Amino acid sequence: MSDDGLTASVEKMRGEGLPDVAIDTFRHYYERLREGDTGMLPEADIEPVGDLVDADDLPAGGEDALDRTVIVKLNGGLGTSMGMTKAKSLLEVKGDLTFLDVIVRQVLEMRKRHDARLPLVLMNSFATRDDTVAALAKYGDLEVDVPVDFVQGRVPKIRTDDLQPVEWPDNPRQEWAPPGHGDIYTSLVTSGTLDALLDAGYEYAFVSNSDNLGAVLDPRIVAWFAGEELPFAMEVTERTDADKKGGHIARMREDGRLVLRETAQTPDEDLDSLQDTGRHRWMNTNNLWINLRALEQTLEERDGVLGLPMIVNRKNVDPGDKSTPEVFQLETAMGAAIGVFDGAAAIAVSRRRFSPVKTTEDLLGVRSDAYALTGDFHVQLASERDGPPVIDLDDDYFKLIRDFDARFRAGPPSLLECERLTVEGDVAFGASVVVRGTVTVRQEGEGQLRIPSGAELAGG
Repeated sequence: MSDDGLTASVEKMRGEGLPDVAIDTFRHYYERLREGDTGMLPEADIEPVGDLVDADDLPAGGEDALDRTVIVKLNGGLGTSMGMTKAKSLLEVKGDLTFLDVIVRQVLEMRKRHDARLPLVLMNSFATRDDTVAALAKYGDLEVDVPVDFVQGRVPKIRTDDLQPVEWPDNPRQEWAPPGHGDIYTSLVTSGTLDALLDAGYEYAFVSNSDNLGAVLDPRIVAWFAGEELPFAMEVTERTDADKKGGHIARMREDGRLVLRETAQTPDEDLDSLQDTGRHRWMNTNNLWINLRALEQTLEERDGVLGLPMIVNRKNVDPGDKSTPEVFQLETAMGAAIGVFDGAAAIAVSRRRFSPVKTTEDLLGVRSDAYALTGDFHVQLASERDGPPVIDLDDDYFKLIRDFDARFRAGPPSLLECERLTVEGDVAFGASVVVRGTVTVRQEGEGQLRIPSGAELAGG
């Protein structure tokens, strides 16, 4: 192996047959890391974003552009934070329907209603593709005139001590990492998907996460995006106290461009400003709109390297074992492309378009009757609710999906009238439990606390 970490990394990528554009993109970020670029975006360089166009105020329309629109779902996540080892989209979310089932059926219904092609294309990772393709086999009418998936790239994990690509013979798969969802732009090209979409007459892509069932294609936003001839747009929603530790959009003081600032890009001295939701009002939903011709042109102008802001993640080579060597994972966020395209815009959307499932607490809320599954396969807050219930489950007993499922064997409790549910300790729920108001369930003493079937738990 070469003494130079970059050369060694490039040799490793070439040995795996990875495409030149992917290697050039990795080289770009490795050189920035070696030069000491931390990807930080200090408060002094940005200013807040004020009022925006509100999607709820848009007129009806979009039918003309729908037949030129593709729905892209990010499907590379394994749900490792919940202890999963397969695609998170294969979790059951409503009855026996998985996230993937809901998404596919939703798209098929939209095709019928609007008489449009509306292909669904998944961006899988090397870890999720096989399971996902097998699960799609029952939907023989899903594929139209473009492939139903492409696979995102992978990059070497870099040792923090010498910037060499890590070697891990015990599990060579651990030597590689997905380069963040910002890799979508590179992978659209290297997989041939961008050319296939353009050749088939598609101009616009609506991109969102597969674990966010609130992200449903809205014809009004299609019409706005096409009518304004925008190259790129991001759906944003107002931040709350629950979002204060997350990223936000801002404007660069130097040129007025919109940018996305993530927590990992914020210097410690600016964390108070990051968390000031009155100052920085808007958060990224990761629901994005891309003009495919503009993407093609921008990539050509930049020799295939979009040059998104870099996120340097410090992890262990085996994420589940803190004793293994520390590595850098060089990543990018797809929403950061808002700072790359001239004329990119943001549009304000309802919180109903943002209900991602990142934890078992989120999953419990969506599985419960606080969220309804409509006849056209939209999962949305039940009409009686203004917002989702706040759920706080004890990490020691509910964080991992196997432990969570074991304590809700008979299904989720009714949370339709619940404002907040807090569970402390080892608690198992029987069937048809109803929770109303603000309730804390606390296990005290030895053994598991069991909530009997049919119990009603009510609080203030």
